[in-house]
Amino acid sequence: MKKILCIVETAYRATQEEQDDAALWLAHSVRRAGGELGIVLRGNAVSYAVAGQDPTGITIGSTSIARPPRPDEDLLKMRKEGIAVHVVKEDVEIRAIPRERLVAEFELIEAARLPELFSRYDQIWHW
Repeated sequence: MKKILCIVETAYRATQEEQDDAALWLAHSVRRAGGELGIVLRGNAVSYAVAGQDPTGITIGSTSIARPPRPDEDLLKMRKEGIAVHVVKEDVEIRAIPRERLVAEFELIEAARLPELFSRYDQIWHW
């Protein structure tokens, strides 16, 4: 089976309808089916790496979300199942997210090292 690297750049896409991130759900499903993959969070999706998010009580217009997404917990489960989770350092810094707020099990990676990471995978899926 080919090694797949999922780059997630857009945060909270369709999470109101699905209560999870489709790219993360698919990556987790591929892993559970025996696939080998890794994840890179970049752009706005680096917010997924902030530990202990509390999304309860989210209401958009008149619609409440009964099961809000918890991407930090989803990614931590994935990490424990052997999926490497990388977070682009510069994107964290641009958003002024303190490093101590990030899930410790995720690896910060400099953008300049991304080509090296890409070379370790057979396919790159960019979400």
